Amino acid sequence: MFQALLLEKTDNVFTARVQAVDEARLPAGDVTVKVDYSCLNYKDGLAITDKGPVVRRWPMVAGIDGAGTVLESSHPAWKPGDAFVHNGWGVGETHWGCLAEKARLQGDWLVRLPPGFTARQAMAVGTAGYTAMLCVLALEDHGVKPGAQGGGGEILVTGATGGVGSVAIALLGQLGYTVVAATGKPAEEAYLKSLGAASVIDRAELAAPGKPFQKERWAGVVDAVGSHTLANALAQTRYGGAVAACGLAQGADLPTTVMPFILRGVTLAGVDSVMAPLARRQRAWDRLAQDLDLARLASIVEEVPLEAAIDRAHQLMAGKVRGRVVVKTGA
Repeated sequence: MFQALLLEKTDNVFTARVQAVDEARLPAGDVTVKVDYSCLNYKDGLAITDKGPVVRRWPMVAGIDGAGTVLESSHPAWKPGDAFVHNGWGVGETHWGCLAEKARLQGDWLVRLPPGFTARQAMAVGTAGYTAMLCVLALEDHGVKPGAQGGGGEILVTGATGGVGSVAIALLGQLGYTVVAATGKPAEEAYLKSLGAASVIDRAELAAPGKPFQKERWAGVVDAVGSHTLANALAQTRYGGAVAACGLAQGADLPTTVMPFILRGVTLAGVDSVMAPLARRQRAWDRLAQDLDLARLASIVEEVPLEAAIDRAHQLMAGKVRGRVVVKTGA
């Protein structure tokens, strides 16, 4: 038996609770792992609070992320004792997840824990931070560079106090970019500047419908919000700039025009973390190990036991969580 955060729905009655689960119920997979730490991402919050159609098979163990050690493996790349990180691949949606003491996964889904990272630090990063790194890589790949080399332009980060936003600011600040954080929480200005933001703006400046073509400001954008916020960010992006879009906290719509793309050569780069191929994942984790200031990472983390994950998920969906929530799953 092992402890797990189990989600169930019977006759449209939803329940979420931490309970003992028989190991015989674990799904098929070629690697069985001991999960030392998991975390709470926005998608986990949706699943645990039943606020969105994340779970597609019932019952489901929640948790799209996990880090720990391999217990058993029939996969050629993994052996008992190996340290791993897992993000995405439909885990916590169609395959039992990692908010549990044990999980059974596919070896092809796992990334080796980079040297210098503990399992706890890897989950402080989690899908949110790994997605933030993918966004930074997207900006770099489209020629957005820091400082004078990049024309001195500002980088906008939306949803700044969230997990993606917080890690993106820490990464971009460490790399020398001038970061502007957009948030609806003015009391968090000191927190955002401590991460590396040069200035903070009210998200209301971006959240309402705006003109399709506006004054140029941003050399690049990391957007986790979507909807009018993303449309306004695109309309304000400088000639040749790039926008990395990875979320839809405001909405999945995009009420914009082609004008930023055909008149300013703006690039809208979609960033997917769930099904990203292994080479891209490994590149992102290697860069996180290289570029992320672990002291800054520690400043954005709250650790809770598995029993507290449901309560924190509700707080996350209510907008009452900043940074990252790490869940200690093991004893």
